[in-house]
Parts: sequence; structure tokens; C-alpha cells
Amino acid sequence: MRTYHFLIALLVVALDRASKWVVMAHISLHDGMQIIPGFFRLTHEENRGAAFSLFADSPAHWKMVLLVAFSVLALIVVSTLLWRNSHALASTGVALALIMGGAVGNLWDRLLRGSVVDFLVFYIGRYQWPAFNVADSAIVMGACLLAFEILSAKSPAEQKSS
Repeated sequence: MRTYHFLIALLVVALDRASKWVVMAHISLHDGMQIIPGFFRLTHEENRGAAFSLFADSPAHWKMVLLVAFSVLALIVVSTLLWRNSHALASTGVALALIMGGAVGNLWDRLLRGSVVDFLVFYIGRYQWPAFNVADSAIVMGACLLAFEILSAKSPAEQKSS
């Protein structure tokens, strides 16, 4: 099953790289195009911060080192958990694979460009969700899947009574 988990992560990286390449090739920086008026548009933004542009405006020189180090640490932890969770294509493995693929996608940008390309923007009226990308989506979906699994897990006592 390890192979499937790593293939899922690889698919996320490939989709992330391809989508970012298309955006960079067809949308000028800070420009955008409406897809669903009043709800969704594509844009081309460079995020020098963390998720949702946290710390993007910080001039601190340590910011990039800290973000890269955090990504590498997360990859080590997720890879270890995936390696140990090789017995089934369970939701835990899929969740970890999504997180791993997303982390690699954003780390790739950060190392090669010094920033992450964000391009998906959802909004209603003047309320807008921060721009994000395929890698961010995979990380959030993986985290939600893990949270759901943790919250719905049966305790050992509940498992014995089933």
C-alpha cells in the first residue's frame, strides 16, 4: 500500500506544478480572470508567507528559513507515519499522502522561487477567502480527513462492545 500512498502524493505534486505553470504562463502577476462572477476567480499572486499569507509582510530574514525548516520537518514526520501505516489504503494513509504532496508542492516553490504561487480565489461581495493553490487544498483536505478520523474513532472499550 505504500506505493499507492506515494503515488497519491506524487499526483498532488504533479497537479500542483502543472496548475502553477499554467497560471504563471497565462496570467500576469497580480492580474486575474473571472470564472464565476461574484464567487470565483483565478489570479496570480506570489505568497512569501505561510498559509493564507500569514507573515507575508514580515521583513524578518529568518522567515524563509523557518518556513522551509517547518516544511522539511513536516515531510519527515508525514513520511515516517506513511511508512509505518502501510497495511491498508485507509483514510489515514490517504490523508497523510495528501498532506505530503501538498507540502512538497509548496516547498518546491519556496526553494526555487522564494515564494509560493497562489491563484484560487473565492469571494462573495467584499468578503474574500485568501488566495490558495492545489497544494494548499490537498493539505487542508488531508488535515480534515485526519481530524474526522480522530473525532469518529471508537475507543478500545467501544470496539470491544461492537
